[in-house]
Amino acid sequence: MKKNGLILFAGVIGIAAVAAYATRTSWMGGGATAQGPQRPRMVSVELAKAERKSVPIDVDAIGAVTPISSVALKSRVETTIMSVHFEDGAKVAENDLLFTLDSRQIDAQIEQAEGTLAKDQAQLEGAQRDLRRFTDLVSKGATTQVNVDNAKTQSDTLSATIKADQAALDNLKVQKSYTLIRAPFSGRISAANVKVGNFVRPADTAPLAVINQMAPVYVTFAIPQRVLVDLREAMAKGDSQVIATIPGRQTSDDGKVAMVENTVDATTGMVTVRGIMNNGSERLWPGTIVQTKLIIRSEDAIVVPTVAVQRSQDGNFVFVVKDGAARKTSVKVDRTFQGLSVISEGLVGGETVVVDGQLLLTDGTRVEARTKKAGA
Repeated sequence: MKKNGLILFAGVIGIAAVAAYATRTSWMGGGATAQGPQRPRMVSVELAKAERKSVPIDVDAIGAVTPISSVALKSRVETTIMSVHFEDGAKVAENDLLFTLDSRQIDAQIEQAEGTLAKDQAQLEGAQRDLRRFTDLVSKGATTQVNVDNAKTQSDTLSATIKADQAALDNLKVQKSYTLIRAPFSGRISAANVKVGNFVRPADTAPLAVINQMAPVYVTFAIPQRVLVDLREAMAKGDSQVIATIPGRQTSDDGKVAMVENTVDATTGMVTVRGIMNNGSERLWPGTIVQTKLIIRSEDAIVVPTVAVQRSQDGNFVFVVKDGAARKTSVKVDRTFQGLSVISEGLVGGETVVVDGQLLLTDGTRVEARTKKAGA
């Protein structure tokens, strides 16, 4: 029995050894297959073309909308408000009646001045009759020359008095016109600071109301002095353009440069520019802060999507795809415009550049074009 057990144990050991050898042989064969020739690694990327196209030379700045004309309405006489003829914040047209002031005192003064003028005119007529009569009598030797001279003096004095009376009357009529306050130009009026019955006078510091011209308007902003020469040349050719956009809005208003300040701020190196905008829709409200873009001129340049430009310690570069491989190419970026980078050095136009997938690339990596997803 003991001998049979030993034989059985030896048989089990032999079977296990054969199984282990077969397993090792199979594993070694599989490893040899895995270590065979490998396919080169391909990176899927999105591509775009470097193009030569006309690109504007522009300057971005923050600007403010200011009215071309703004007037604070004040009373020029001491009197009382009789009526207000507009609604707060309404649009008004030139020469619209806005306020009516109490004119009864001035009306009485006008009547008094007219009476004084009529009296002096009657006295002048009497003096002129005396002058004619004395002139006839002196020619006949019936009176003296002194009477003629006195009559002439009286006539001249009354003529001067009438001129003074007429001037006083005209002045009162001008004062009368101040009791009707009209809009000097078309625009939008503020809320009235006075109501019917309020007493007003020229010395008041607060205006009755304020009118701002709404169309056209100015957009005022500052630009660096380095572009001043180019801007003046563009203005001489009529090529300059100003685009104003209210933050958060998709629509913009176009205009042109109206004026450039006559001095550069020595502390900032900036110069103030005013663009004039039609603003027919009144989208640009006085006092609004806007994003402005000053387009000086356009020029042909090489452009690539800005996302294609990568940055490193050695400067900017792009991956140019040639013969299926991505090559790292150093470039110099001059400026950006609406998602495009203007390349001044490094590209000649027509190259295929990588715009997505650069993180997986090194110089010489094999790449394949990725199909854009619908709506991307």
